[in-house]
Amino acid sequence: MATETPGSASTCVGPDGSAIGLPQLCFDWFPNQIFWLIVTLIVIYFVLTRVALPRIAAVLSERAGTISNDLAAAEDLKAKAAEAEKAYEKALADARAEAQKIISAAKAEMQEEVDAAMARADSEIAEKVEQSQQAIAEIRAGALESIREVAQDTAGAVLEVMGTEAEQAEIERAVAARMEG
Repeated sequence: MATETPGSASTCVGPDGSAIGLPQLCFDWFPNQIFWLIVTLIVIYFVLTRVALPRIAAVLSERAGTISNDLAAAEDLKAKAAEAEKAYEKALADARAEAQKIISAAKAEMQEEVDAAMARADSEIAEKVEQSQQAIAEIRAGALESIREVAQDTAGAVLEVMGTEAEQAEIERAVAARMEG
């Protein structure tokens, strides 16, 4: 790597041809090292600007596009979720309102049935009361008739025991007058 010809004296090369110390610190070789440093930097610059950086920029651009697309899709999904939640809440409110209507209708129907049953029961009770009153009236009439007969028989027997005689029609009139008042 040395640019010197063999046999020339250099402060960086020993008598056996080996380097003395660190060759990169040898001032005799600086121009050669600077030349190759510049060539290497130019090659690295061109490789970076023509190959690596465009690829990195493309990857970053693709990632930015993907991220922005994902964010837009997330916003769309968020909006759809909000709409779905509103629709769910509306459906829930409608269902509750419908349930209240059904409950109200069922209560009204039950109340009508109860009212009809009460009316039937009241009419049956009134009919039975009427029948009972008729039966009581018949029993009273029968009892009054029985009392009249017993009173007439008793009055006739009392008169016989007392030794007086009265006609049956006269006894019936006396008992009837006494029973009326």
